[in-house]
Formats: sequence, structure tokens, C-alpha cells
Amino acid sequence: MSFEYTPKVQELRKKLTAFMNEHVYPNERKWEAHVRSERRWEVVPIIEELKPKARAAGLWNLWRPKTHGGELTNLEYAPLCEIMGRVHWAPEVFNCSAPDTGNMETLLKYGSPELIKQWCEPLLEGKIRSAFLMTEPGVASSDATNIQTRIVREKGGSGNEYVINGTKWWSSGAGDPRCKVYIVMGKTDPDNPSRHKQQSMVVVPADAPGVKVLRHLPVFGYDDAPHGHMEIALKNVRIPTSNVLLGEGRGFEIAQGRLGPGRIHHCMRLLGQAEMALEKMCKRATKRVAFGRPVADQGVTRERIAEARIMIDSTRFLVLNAAWMMDTVGNKAAKKEIAMIKVLAPNVACKVIDWAMQVHGGGGVSDDFGLAHAYAEARALRFADGPDEVHRNQIAKLEIGEQTSIAEALVKAKPA
Repeated sequence: MSFEYTPKVQELRKKLTAFMNEHVYPNERKWEAHVRSERRWEVVPIIEELKPKARAAGLWNLWRPKTHGGELTNLEYAPLCEIMGRVHWAPEVFNCSAPDTGNMETLLKYGSPELIKQWCEPLLEGKIRSAFLMTEPGVASSDATNIQTRIVREKGGSGNEYVINGTKWWSSGAGDPRCKVYIVMGKTDPDNPSRHKQQSMVVVPADAPGVKVLRHLPVFGYDDAPHGHMEIALKNVRIPTSNVLLGEGRGFEIAQGRLGPGRIHHCMRLLGQAEMALEKMCKRATKRVAFGRPVADQGVTRERIAEARIMIDSTRFLVLNAAWMMDTVGNKAAKKEIAMIKVLAPNVACKVIDWAMQVHGGGGVSDDFGLAHAYAEARALRFADGPDEVHRNQIAKLEIGEQTSIAEALVKAKPA
């Protein structure tokens, strides 16, 4: 395998880095001022100002896979996603932010032509935003078979409508005033003996009667306005049965197809956050003196800087390997590698950011350097990407199966 960047990717990296240097980094304070103002739940002006410039630079919808009209493979997109991830709000400038990328890919893969035209095309244009409603407050949603939201085909009449009842939370992006559509996972066949065929995914307009945003949920005190993470009640919400994605009972199938690319994007962006934290740590350590010498000369600081570099580069190679496998053998065959990076990337980011905060002293836990917010996001992704325990369990089962198969093959290969 070769992870060498192609000339096309090298050129895009150069253009993207130049765009970040010219338009994004200089405007971080402007973005910060808006989201801390009384207008923080309104659209951030600087992002809207930069979107046309990103499109004009050919840096729009870079996430879009080759299989659905894009130009890049997962392996090619990885280093670009990392560059965007250095500033947590930057991906939206390029229409490459979560959860929209995952929702757009889901619609392109599993939606009808009508749903694609109605919802995906405006998302691709950056005119609207979306949310993904899966997690619920009343059950342990790390086991998605626990989901209680009901999507019931209306009895009597034409039978061409679903009625939805349930409560969802951590619906990221639902706070944005431009959020116009949800993808909702719920049970259409709760009595099916196969626990993984009870669920379906459906498209729900955000303004459908019966949809009510109950509250926003802060992450370690950050409300992430105007994006937000919302708790949403769905009470007798009616949608046409044509709004089902792929078919009834195929929600888990979609989840596996959606969560591979969507989650690997998170891992790529986290690498950018970790790189930014390491950069800040090195700069701070050389500028501060403690106990008669620069902090950078303290043994523990140097050890942490070295460990951070080792951890970041190791994670990058594992992410690139997972991306390469997704491109060559498919998401299903790469599920162990995807699970591994879901565990490793947020844990590495958390550790590196934590060390960077320590070097910054009291300033590290303030909002002056962006490290506290970065830590909050990285820590939250250890849930949003699925709990570490779930991924480790899957990795272990796959590893045991592989090793057992190898052992059995060796026994059979021995001469009698």
C-alpha cells in the first residue's frame, strides 16, 4: 500500500492551506465574537461570507465520494479533512461539516430521486442544513436495538403515511436556523424476531407538525451555537411512506453504510485538532520560563511533545490505512480498521490537547487559546462515534475470529 499523495491531492492541499491562511485563521476572533454574542443562535456571518470564496477556489463538497459524483477517494480526502479540522468551524465553509456530509451521503446512497432532489440538492448547495436523530434519553443508545421511537404505518385509509412518536437527543445541528430536514431512526417492526430488522430510517421535515425542539444540550458548558445539540420531541408526526430510506427494516444496514465514512471524517478532523494543539504547546513552551529555564527545556515537557508526535503520526497512518481499505475492499471488510480509529483518534486528541492545556497553565482551561473547547469536542466524540467500549468489543470479537480461523487453517494444513 502507498499513502503518497497524488499530484491532485498535493495541489488541493496547497490551495486549502492557502485558503485557511488567508481567510480562516485571521477570522477566528470574528467567529468567536459572534457565537458569544446575543445573536449566537443566528447564522454566523463570516462563514456565509467565506462560502462563495471556497466555491470559487474549487474547494466545495470535497467530501463527496467518487461513487456519487465526487472526485476524491477516502484516502485522497483524508489529508484535506485534517487541514480543515484544524479550526473546528472551518469545514462548514467548504460544505464539509457534520452531520451534513453523512446525511448527504445517506440520501445519495439510499434516497429516492424525489428525496434527493427535495433535500440533498439544497444540502449540496449549502442552502440548508440537516440533523441526524438517533440517540434517545430514555435508553442506552450505545445499543441501537434499544431505540424506542415508533414509526407506524397508518392503519386504515390509504396506508400511505407513517406516524412517528418518540424523543431524541444530541441531535447535532438541529439548532441552526437553516436546519430544514432530519433523518430519523426508529422502529417500524418492533416485533420482528431479528433485532436488527426492526428499525428503519425516514426523512422528516424539521417544520413538520408535531416536531418540537425541547432544549439545547451544552457540552461541558459549550452550547455550540448556532449548530447546537438539541433534544427533540416527535408527537404524532406524519410523513408519507415514500420518505423511508432503502426500505422498511433496513435502518441498521443504512447505519453501517453511513457511519463508516461519516465517522472516519471525524477521525481526520481530530488529527487536525491534535496537530493544532501540539503546535500551540511547542510555541507556549518556548515562550514561558519556569524554575529558571524555559518550559520547553523541562524533561516532562519534551517527553510529552515527543509522545504527542509519535501518537499523532501513528494515528494518521491507521486512519489512512482504514481509508485505503474502504476504497479497495469496502466499508464492511474494513469494519475492524474503522472501529480501531474510532477508539484511537479521539483518545489521542484528548491526550495531546490535555498536555497542551497543561503547558498553558491556567490559560489552558480558559477560552483564550481554544484548547478547552477542542478538548470538549474530542471528549464528546468518544460518545458520538459510539462508546470506546462498544468498538473495543467489536475489535476483540473480530480479532478472535480471525485468529481462530488462522489456527484452524494451520491444524488442517499439518500432515497426518
